[in-house]
Amino acid sequence: MDFYFGLAQIVGVHTILGLSAYVILLTGQLSMAQAGFAAIGAYVAAMLTVLAGWHIVPAVCLGSLVAGFCAFLVGFPALRVRGLMLVVATIAFGEAVRLFFFNFDYQVAVGGVKVGPIGAEGFRQIRFFPEHGWSTWQVALLICGTAVLIMAAIMWLDRSKFGTVLRAVGEDEIAAQCVGIDITAVKVTAVTLGGAIAGIAGGLYAHYTTHIEHSSFTLVLATFAVVYPVLGGMSSVIGTLFAVIFVQVGLVEVLRSLGDFRSLLFGVLIILAMNLRPQGLIDRATIQRLRSISGMKA
Repeated sequence: MDFYFGLAQIVGVHTILGLSAYVILLTGQLSMAQAGFAAIGAYVAAMLTVLAGWHIVPAVCLGSLVAGFCAFLVGFPALRVRGLMLVVATIAFGEAVRLFFFNFDYQVAVGGVKVGPIGAEGFRQIRFFPEHGWSTWQVALLICGTAVLIMAAIMWLDRSKFGTVLRAVGEDEIAAQCVGIDITAVKVTAVTLGGAIAGIAGGLYAHYTTHIEHSSFTLVLATFAVVYPVLGGMSSVIGTLFAVIFVQVGLVEVLRSLGDFRSLLFGVLIILAMNLRPQGLIDRATIQRLRSISGMKA
């Protein structure tokens, strides 16, 4: 059972990471900096639990706030450009964060043993869960419960007036600006919220893996963050969850036995899925059918 609980932890963290990109994509912006924000949340939360003895909940929350604040600071200059230039700018930020932690060395003595991040060697001794007697299923419950709460919050946001504003900006910036919407404020808010959510994913990831390093937050992770909502469909956050399950369970685990051929087949299957379902695995028509079956209002 521990294997399945461990798989649930992976699905939960990647769902949160995908949701962080989902919020930004609603405004029509493509950010490749989500791995950088996750790294900030991971290191801040880990340092608080390991070096300061904090409980994981406030540690992850503060890590999320720091990541969100960094996203806010990055948002203003980055959103002055669009399209490919925005992609390049956010990639540069993500790589700058990764290289910062590659050189970040800060250790203190705790119980006669030095602990903390050691540059390229990473950050070990993140032992909050084992030290407090958390079992695998309890960790999975915390991570999956957090993912469900964030999904519920974004679903509420998506159906609110602000969610309508986000989608309006994403569909037609000029029309949105003509009706009095502050485009910059909306985009910066979305980037800030996306950064904060990515920080939560990073904080939880650091504690269930017990060891993080700069190579944990590469461009590959940022790409996955964007792939999940795009592959799942932008009609609902449910699509992001289905995409994570499709990728992390249906592809990564099932294809694990193929060894080196897994990456090649993995890419082919992703391209095939996006061609067969160009609107995502869960498109608007599917959402309408699900709402009709469940009796929900469209």
